[in-house]
Amino acid sequence: MTDIDAPVNKSDQEIVVETPKSPLSGLSTQATPVAAETVARGAPVGPSAVTADPAAPAVVSVHVGEPQPPVAAPPKHRSRKWLLWGGTVAALVVGSYFLVPWIHTTVNTVSTDDAYVNGHVTYVASRVAGQVARVLVEDNQRVQKGDLLVQLDKEPFQVQVALKRDAVQVAEANLTAAESKARSLEALLGSQLWKLRNASEQVDAQIAQLQVQAATLRTQEATFDRARADYERATTLLRTHAISREDFDQREQQYRVAQASVVQAHAAIHQTRVALGLAPEPGTGQSLTDVPPNLNQTFSAVRTALSDCMQTLTELGQPLGATNLTPDQAYEEFRRLDQEGNIDKILHDLVPRVPAVLQAKATLEAARHDLEKAELDLRYTDIVSETDGVVVGRNVNPGNDVQAGQSLLTVRSLTEIWIDANFKETQLANLRIGQRVRCEVDMYGSRREFEGRITGFTMGTGQTLALLPPQNATGNFVKIVQRLPVRIELTDYDSDKTPLFVGLSVTPYVYYKEPPTGPHAGEILQPRKR
Repeated sequence: MTDIDAPVNKSDQEIVVETPKSPLSGLSTQATPVAAETVARGAPVGPSAVTADPAAPAVVSVHVGEPQPPVAAPPKHRSRKWLLWGGTVAALVVGSYFLVPWIHTTVNTVSTDDAYVNGHVTYVASRVAGQVARVLVEDNQRVQKGDLLVQLDKEPFQVQVALKRDAVQVAEANLTAAESKARSLEALLGSQLWKLRNASEQVDAQIAQLQVQAATLRTQEATFDRARADYERATTLLRTHAISREDFDQREQQYRVAQASVVQAHAAIHQTRVALGLAPEPGTGQSLTDVPPNLNQTFSAVRTALSDCMQTLTELGQPLGATNLTPDQAYEEFRRLDQEGNIDKILHDLVPRVPAVLQAKATLEAARHDLEKAELDLRYTDIVSETDGVVVGRNVNPGNDVQAGQSLLTVRSLTEIWIDANFKETQLANLRIGQRVRCEVDMYGSRREFEGRITGFTMGTGQTLALLPPQNATGNFVKIVQRLPVRIELTDYDSDKTPLFVGLSVTPYVYYKEPPTGPHAGEILQPRKR
C-alpha cells in the first residue's frame, strides 16, 4: 500500500483533500463518513476508505456531519443523437446541391471532353518585294482591321510612280498629235469627195443611176439563179428525205426573196429609163444600159479626184477593196461605212479608227495602267491587318528584304471563334443543327460558361481527314469508335470580357431534348445555297 500525502484544509462544514496521481488514482476518492472522521483526526487515509472509480477527480470534498447525495451522470446519448441527425441532414443537403444538377445534366445532355476552341487564322504577307522600314506590332498585340502592321521602304515605289506619271503625259501628247493629223486628213478627204462628186455630176446623173441599177439587177439575178438552183436541188433532196424540212424551207425562202429582188430591180430600171426618155424595155440587140458613151467614168477630172480620195482613205486606214473601181463604185463602197450613208458622219467617225490614233490610244492606256500599277504597289508598302485579332508568329524585323507573297506574321481572330467538338459516333443519333449547347472552358472553369448552338457536322471522321487514312482492307481489324467533328457557334461570346484562344480545351453539353432553334434548325446537313 502506498501512502497518500495530501494537505488537509479544515473548516466548519467540509474538508477538501487534494491528492496527487498515484497508483491508486484509478480508484474513486469519494469519502464515506468513517473515512471523513479518520481524515479529521489526522489519521492517514488508506485504500479501504477509497472506492475504485476511474473517472473520479483528484480532489476529494468531504462534508462533515452532512450526507452526500449521489452525483448524476450527463445525458451523453441524447447529444450524440442530435449530432447524428444534424450530420445526416447536412449531408443530404450538400449531396442534393451537387448531385441533382449532375443527374439532370447527365440525363438531358450529350457531352464530350474532346473539344477545342478553333478560329480563323490570317497569314499576313507582303504583296510587293522591298525592304522593311518599320514593324509596328509585337507578338500577342491586339489589332483591328485596317491597323498598320508593317511598312516597307516607300522611296523606290515613289520614284516609279513619278516615272509612270511622266509616261502618261507623253502618251497623251502623242494622242493629241495623232488626232490633229487625222482631223486634217478628214478635212482633206471631205474636200476630195466633194470634188469627185461634182465631177461626176457634170455627167448625166441619170446615166449614172441607170448604171448602178443595172449592176444591182445583175447582182440580184445572179443571186436569184443561185437561189433557184439551190431550191430545185433541195426539192429533189426532200423527196428522198436527204435534207430536213427546215433546210428546205430555208432554201425556198431564199429563192422567193431573190425572185422578188429581181422583180424589184427590173422595176427600178424601167422607172429610170422612162425618166431618161427611153423605152421601158430596150430594143432588139440593145441592153438596159445602152446609153451614150459613159463620160462620168472616163473623164480625166473624175479619175484624178477618185485617185486622190483613195490615197487619203489609205492614210486614214480605210482603203477600198480594189484599186480599179469606177467613181460610182468607189463612192458607194465608201458610203457603206455607215448604215445611213451619211458622208459627214462617216468622215467624223473615221478619226477614232485611224491607225495612228489607235496606236496612240493604246500607248496611253498602257501608260495609265502602268501608273495605276505603280500607285497600287506604293499603297501595298503599307501592310495592314485584314481582320480583328491578335498578332502571333511575327518573323520580320526592320531591314529585312522580303519578297512578294512572303509570310511576315499571323493574325488570329478573336471574334470569329467556334468550337470543334469531336463526339463519338454513338452520340450523334440525337444531335441536330440548332440545338443549344452549354460550354465549359477549362481556362475559366465553372466561373464562366458559354452558350452556343450546333451549326454543322463535318463530312468525315477524324481518320478519313488525316493525311494518311487507315487501310483496313487487309490484315487484322479492330473496331474503334470513331469521332466526328461537330461545329458549335457561340451565341454569347464577348471577346473583350472573356476572350477565348485557339486550342483551349472545352467540355460542351448538348441539350438534345430541347427543340432546336435558329437557321436550319433540326437538320443534319445545311441546305444548298440557291
